[in-house]
Amino acid sequence: MWAPFLLPSLLFLPLVSCQNAPSSSKRGLVYVPNSKHLSDDSIWTSASSDLTWYYNYQSKPSATFENSSKLQFVPMLWGSSTTFLDDVTSQIKSGANISYVLAFNEPDGGGSTGGSAIPAETAAETWQREVEPLKKLGVKLGAPAVTGAPSGKIWLQNFFDACKGNCSADFIPVHWYGNFEGLASHVGEVRAAYQNLTMWVTEYANNNVNLKESQNFYNQSSQFFDRIDYITHYSYFGSFRSSVSNVGPNAAMLTEKGKLTDIGSWYLGGAATGNIPHGAAGRNVLFAGSSIVVFCTSIWSLL
Repeated sequence: MWAPFLLPSLLFLPLVSCQNAPSSSKRGLVYVPNSKHLSDDSIWTSASSDLTWYYNYQSKPSATFENSSKLQFVPMLWGSSTTFLDDVTSQIKSGANISYVLAFNEPDGGGSTGGSAIPAETAAETWQREVEPLKKLGVKLGAPAVTGAPSGKIWLQNFFDACKGNCSADFIPVHWYGNFEGLASHVGEVRAAYQNLTMWVTEYANNNVNLKESQNFYNQSSQFFDRIDYITHYSYFGSFRSSVSNVGPNAAMLTEKGKLTDIGSWYLGGAATGNIPHGAAGRNVLFAGSSIVVFCTSIWSLL
């Protein structure tokens, strides 16, 4: 129904939620495959996605993205390995664009949380054999990606001490799970300790909080990362369905049905979807999210 008398008042309402989120070339994908829902993979390489790179905790690319021109693969030496150097050099020789590598996923953490649990001294030996030679091929080297806990700071210092100057990292990855204030503080501490290195935030989320807190954290952190020059890459940990999320359903970028949540859509450079992940708290939150979509649809039908 045409209602011109509504337009003046409607135009004074904020339209930010209807608009696409700011894009960023810094954003990448922490790829977590789901064998039950392979079709979800196409979301990350859609024409509307502005993701530019990905990693999968492995030395070789994921088959689903091998023919993708959108996502540059970043190999990772997850733990101790004797084949990483060969794996990466063979990709380079075959014409792959390998500009960066990551190393040692949460080596100070245990296997129950995805950590590689490798001693700093062993990691230093492995780095010098499997990672450092890639420097001569023009590959930028990421320092070990420790946890955000105090143990990570100690482990990383022990690693560089054990290297005795023979591990020449170009950038330092950061992991953080918790609120924005803690994230900003942690980033500042890492920057103060490693001022000569650029920074990648390769895992982050505000885990196990309500939907409003999770969304606020996402918006604050992405704006923060995009403002800081020394943070050159970041990848939100949430590329999975809310029903299988190990950081709480509200942090996930997909609902239990495989639809983009607001966070998921914002991360890809899109607008709010109003799709609520399973487990989101409160009827009022559901109404608020849904009203955004209803309002966006309604106003454009009026114009």
